Amino acid sequence: MSYWLHSESHLDTGPIYVRENGKLHVVNQGAGGIQHVTSKTRPFRLFSRGFSVELCMNREDDRARRQRTDHFIFTYTKEGNLRYSAKSLFSLVLGYISDNVDHIDSLIGFPEQIAEKLFSAAEARQKFTEPVTGLRALQKFTEAYGSLVLCSLCLRNRYLVISEKLEEIKSFRELTCLDLSCCKLGDEHELLEHLTKEALSSVKQLLLKDNSLSDAGLRRMTAPVRVLKKGLENLLVLDLSCNPKITDVGIGYLLSFKKLNCLDISGTGLKDVNAVIKRLQMQIGLVHSEVPLKEFDHSNCKTEGWAEQTVLQWEQAAMEAIKPQDDLRSRAATLRFYGKTHRIEEVVKCKLVEAETKASGNLQFYKEKAPNCHLPLKKEAVGSHELKNNKKRALAEQESERTSKQKHLCLTVEDWDLLNTY
Repeated sequence: MSYWLHSESHLDTGPIYVRENGKLHVVNQGAGGIQHVTSKTRPFRLFSRGFSVELCMNREDDRARRQRTDHFIFTYTKEGNLRYSAKSLFSLVLGYISDNVDHIDSLIGFPEQIAEKLFSAAEARQKFTEPVTGLRALQKFTEAYGSLVLCSLCLRNRYLVISEKLEEIKSFRELTCLDLSCCKLGDEHELLEHLTKEALSSVKQLLLKDNSLSDAGLRRMTAPVRVLKKGLENLLVLDLSCNPKITDVGIGYLLSFKKLNCLDISGTGLKDVNAVIKRLQMQIGLVHSEVPLKEFDHSNCKTEGWAEQTVLQWEQAAMEAIKPQDDLRSRAATLRFYGKTHRIEEVVKCKLVEAETKASGNLQFYKEKAPNCHLPLKKEAVGSHELKNNKKRALAEQESERTSKQKHLCLTVEDWDLLNTY
């Protein structure tokens, strides 16, 4: 021990404490003696006064350490002291799964309440805005919960969102309302072809105002309904206004929507309006409305569901992508002033189309509810046989008309070519 205390080559290790006879003593290395610890002796500090400690969850990966700082909740007391407490195990597990939501195999059979919290946690981390992993994660939710993820989708005047997130939009299932107004999709757009798929057979309200549609687009969109009785067979409300390329021939394709209650064909290129009105009334029971219908004021269709904020995130990302083009507005204004270009804004064009539609007239249709007829018992007894015969005749006529229409309209070579593309 004397060698240890008096060795000159050994580094200074600080004071050494020794317990003897139940008392604590400190060894003085300089004098080599032992001194009793008194109350006046200053306590030894293990760390200096300005020393601070950093809580590290994972020293090997700094990125993982930054992601796991939310394991604690930091608050301040009334005195201004910092206090932290650990989060619950459920919240920690929920955060971990939401960070790796794209690796989930399936959510079928998983409780809806917990799945909604998991979707919100992944949405807060903007996991659904990522190009590849976001699509994979969104498909897992839509396959398991369908309309809970999104039951109504409004993409009015949002062509950028459609072009950037087309695959994500196609992953939504069991939509009941879809608004694609003022998007200039055209007849050959992939989204219009997707409308005929079985995943969107639940759509009841479809708004396709001002989309540059023609008779070919309507024929393509209604081919599965006319031939296979699939696709948009449950459609109740349809808006085709402000599509001047739709003619009387295209309106004939709409007669396959037997459940249609409201139709808007204002601003289309009809040649014989009176004949179209009579045809719609006779074949599918739609009556021309003299006043605008509330079903077409675009206030009923809104984005509703778990993914409502996700659609807003997509829109914000699309708007940020075109921000650098805002600097070119002054240059474009100068060119227009000097007659160098004749560029027309889309918003102005949409307003012009709506003004032309109002000037041409309102062509909105609705289906009247059948009144309840309560006839006397004697008349029912007397005319029961005649009513039965009339019903049989009406059914026979309907069947004959249906078969003739199927032969004449549905089973054409062009329709079969269309069906082969689906």
